[in-house]
Formats: sequence, C-alpha cells, structure tokens
Amino acid sequence: MALRDILNSFKNGDISMEDAERALRMDYIEKVNGHTVFDHGRKIRKDVPEVVYALSKTPETVADIAERVPKDGYLLISRASEEHYRAVKEAVKDNVVKYYDTASVISVGKMPEVKRKGKIGILTAGTSDIRVAEEARLMAETMGCVCITSYDVGVAGVHRVLEPMKDMLDNDVDAMIVIAGMEGALPSLVASLSSVPVIGVPTSTGYGYGGNGEAALMCMLQTCSPGLAVVNIDNGIGAAAMAVMISRQRWKKDE
Repeated sequence: MALRDILNSFKNGDISMEDAERALRMDYIEKVNGHTVFDHGRKIRKDVPEVVYALSKTPETVADIAERVPKDGYLLISRASEEHYRAVKEAVKDNVVKYYDTASVISVGKMPEVKRKGKIGILTAGTSDIRVAEEARLMAETMGCVCITSYDVGVAGVHRVLEPMKDMLDNDVDAMIVIAGMEGALPSLVASLSSVPVIGVPTSTGYGYGGNGEAALMCMLQTCSPGLAVVNIDNGIGAAAMAVMISRQRWKKDE
C-alpha cells in the first residue's frame, strides 16, 4: 500500500494502529529463512516496487521470498527462468502469479491500480535488446507510466529511428530509455536530437572483445551528447526507475 492508502485504511478502521505503525516504519523488514532480508517499506519510502534478482538464486529461494508478499502487495522477480516461475506458482497458490517470458520477469500479486500520468519512450537498437526493454517497460508501468515503445531501430539503419523518436516527442514523453548492445551508439544519437532526458542501457550483445556489453557501456559513458545518463549493463529495472522518477517531477507541477 502507498502511504495515503495506509492512512486512509487506519482512518476508516480497516487496519489497527499496530498494523499501520508497522507498515509506516522505515525499518519494516522480514528475514526469510536465513537467506534474505525482505524490505517491506521500500514501496512506502520511494514508491518503487520491491524487485528480486533471480538469476543467481535457486527456484526454492525465490519461492520462499515470493511467499512473503502480502495479498495487497506486489513483487517483480527479474531474470527469472521457467523453473523459477513453476516454483513460485506452486508456493503462492492463493495469489496472482504471471510470467512474462519476453522480459524474463515474474510478477506476484495484482498490478497496482494507479492513475497513469507520465509517459516514457523506450527504444532498442536491435531485437536482441528487447528482453531488457520489456523488463524496463514492466517496471515503468508498475510505477504508473505509460510506455511508448519502438524496437530494432539502431544505427545500422539510422533512418529507422527518426519516425518513432518524433512520435514519442510529439506525444510529450518525459524521458526516453534507449537500449543498445554492440558499439552502443544509439543513445548518443537520440540524446543529440532529443529535448528530454535520455537514459542509455548497454546490453550484453556483441561479438568477441567487448561483446558482453563493455564496449557499449564505454561508448555511452564517453558520449559528447548532453542529456544522456547511463545505467549498468542490462539494467532495465534501474533505467525504468530513474525514468519514472524524472517523470514524477513533472506530475507534481501539473497537480
């Protein structure tokens, strides 16, 4: 629940003072079977959903964490496999569990009903970058932004990016997330033509030396295009969180 929801629930007598106090505490954490410290207060403090990174965790460990999500809560599990999904589905039978295979993301709980105010554009250089883009899209939509996407518009055919980029700017996006592997040139190009902040995401796509994302990361960090910020390799979650936080500053002015 968001802060206002907690206060309204207490005001209406739906939850006790003890439950409201626990939900509002900044140190409201739960230790899970000796392997994880689950932060129940993150959504209240930052209005950012809790995200579990599954790649280095066993299906059983991820399922243990998912079981701690309350009925009115919501959890994203990134870099998740079908094995993770099956374990979570089995463990959380009384909650909504979905697997977004294109993004390798599991969601636990019903997506929060939020008034979508901000808009974010998401571009990828190639189809190999779509998994990271979809991860970012899910995160941004969970946080309350509308996403406009256009994929496979990289500099190998640079004319492809002009129309979707113009469409995003015409639709008044607050920020753009631009995702690229190989030499990672697309974010710099977009930033050079864009009037809104651009967040570059290098991906682990490429050949041989530097092909695990290092070349793309270095290229983006060395950009001479003002207005480009860069997150780490394959970090769609972090890019989306930053883009939405940028967008929210504009929401506040419009309220």
